[in-house]
Amino acid sequence: MLPRVLRWTFNALFALLTTRRVEGMANLPPEGPYILAVNHLSLFDVPFVYGLIGGEHIVGWAAEKYERHPIFGPILRAGGGIFIQRGKVDRRALLAGVEALRRGKVFGLAPEGTRSPTGALIRGKVGVAYLAHQADVPVVPAAIIGTERLGRDLLRLRRPQLTLRIGKPFRLPPLQTDKPTAAMLRRDVDEIMCRIAALLPPKYRGVYADHPRLRELLQAGQTAQTEGAMAADE
Repeated sequence: MLPRVLRWTFNALFALLTTRRVEGMANLPPEGPYILAVNHLSLFDVPFVYGLIGGEHIVGWAAEKYERHPIFGPILRAGGGIFIQRGKVDRRALLAGVEALRRGKVFGLAPEGTRSPTGALIRGKVGVAYLAHQADVPVVPAAIIGTERLGRDLLRLRRPQLTLRIGKPFRLPPLQTDKPTAAMLRRDVDEIMCRIAALLPPKYRGVYADHPRLRELLQAGQTAQTEGAMAADE
């Protein structure tokens, strides 16, 4: 009951205060397990996404500092939050994430691990790659656009436009070892981050703006669009 109430509340608030747009909803698998990987712009990201696709089927990490917060603590627990210690390898939280995925849950997370101070992507952390490999699940990249302006726009009595853009699911290439190196996990995190970057406008791409893999993904997308247009004309 609590997750449904939470989702209804977030939906009502965002419908009242903002204009929302969702692109690519059909890309979401009908059920878990999978990882939903998004960029992180503001405190409004979680309620924005949860209002659109949340529920008892979705869980995710939340900063440990909120665990005992009188307001955010209960809300995060109701929304399936798994509290994690930032700045260190929290094996308890990692294991809890893997177990949740093995139970068929959807695991929502921001690979960056914290809000971007500039609104553009910062370097992703390897936890998302570890989860994907350990639970053997697909990753769904998604892009949030506009939440970094939400508070400022509301103070100016403007109704901000927020967008959630969902990409196609994909799987990381299988590892050839039971003990992946940091370089292997970094490669896989960069793959996830570049797929998020490909869904974002250029100003949001940050440290991945000039990444060779992002250029490949953008080129592939342009080729697919051209081929689709040519097929429509025939």
